[in-house]
Amino acid sequence: MSAEIICVGTELLLGDILNSNAQYLAQQLAKLGIPHYYQTVVGDNPQRLKQVIEIAAARVKILIFTGGLGPTPDDLTCETIADFFGVPLVEDPEIIEDITEKFAQRGRVMSPSNRKQALIPQGAKVLPNPTGTAPGIIWQPRPGLTIFTFPGVPSELYPMWQETAVPFLKSQGWGEEIIHSRSLRFWGIGESTLAEKVSDYLNLLNPTVATYAGKGEVRLRVSAKASSETAAEALIAPIEQQLIEIAGLDYYGADDDNLASVVGKLLRELRETLSVAESCTGGGLGQMLTDISGSSDYFWGGVISYDNSVKVGLLGVNPEDLDKFGAVSAIVAEQMAIGVKNRLGTTWGLSITGIAGPTGGTNEKPVGLVYIGLAGPGSDVTSFEYRFGTIRGRSLIRHVSANAALDNLRRKLLTR
Repeated sequence: MSAEIICVGTELLLGDILNSNAQYLAQQLAKLGIPHYYQTVVGDNPQRLKQVIEIAAARVKILIFTGGLGPTPDDLTCETIADFFGVPLVEDPEIIEDITEKFAQRGRVMSPSNRKQALIPQGAKVLPNPTGTAPGIIWQPRPGLTIFTFPGVPSELYPMWQETAVPFLKSQGWGEEIIHSRSLRFWGIGESTLAEKVSDYLNLLNPTVATYAGKGEVRLRVSAKASSETAAEALIAPIEQQLIEIAGLDYYGADDDNLASVVGKLLRELRETLSVAESCTGGGLGQMLTDISGSSDYFWGGVISYDNSVKVGLLGVNPEDLDKFGAVSAIVAEQMAIGVKNRLGTTWGLSITGIAGPTGGTNEKPVGLVYIGLAGPGSDVTSFEYRFGTIRGRSLIRHVSANAALDNLRRKLLTR
């Protein structure tokens, strides 16, 4: 007994719209304990949609459609579903009344094309849309198969799911068990290396453990199926603790934590302050820090020192070292960190200088070469070299550089 999500819309295939509906529905299915193994995206083409329906209906018990419920000629979801199962479309007078009233509330008259949205397969129940004009359906065209349709607009889909679909599914016996997950987050370790360290856990059945990586970090998703979220968390907790112990300092947080929030929490607990000096990240590090509510408690400010004159004039970098070693060097990164720390009077100074590309690299100093400087209490100063490589792209190099800087500070705060 499993579900499949089928998202209809050529705009999704072209990448014009991010498919957030699939993510939302997948999370919601997990909350109901409904297994979900497939997602499909198909364009506004009735023949291809029928092919998708044929495959999906043979392998799952619940089909969830999004998109294709509008009034235009390319909105063909209901029509195609009805045709596939050999059932006529019928006009529902209550839908006509609802659409007419919604147009009237906006001071408009319903367009004739909107009558199309009142056509549903014979025998289907209306899935009300409290905000838009496109209702969905709940339909069981044959025993053991349930179909839901939703508009593609997320702000319409979400309340329709919560107010009608969830109660219906629970009335059918779903939701007695849920799938609950915990996402453990790691920085400074590769996915394959972490997988080797925790290999004994990757074959567990309940809870399950899986690795996935993205934007420089690795995550372990620990998922449990149980009668309640509390019961699932009880299954997850001991495994989570064991994984954290194995990973050591490479583990930095869970779920919605990020390196900026974790560093902020540590600085607040220690009653210490931070300032930053940035070159290649252009203020990205400061933005990460100030995205955290209450960051003014510990983050005092920063300097974006793109030009060497700013490094010298504001941060006190030695011009002779700039000439000898270049702006992208360990010694300059250290002097930038010391300079911003002293200039702003903070406990810690954190700096980044590097080559984000796509131009500016040389054989000696390629695109992706980044130095991070960290100046702490007293005369404590150090630097770190990274080679992120050209394949990552400019924006990702900047993102990873800022997070690497925060990670070095995090490790220092935890181990000094």
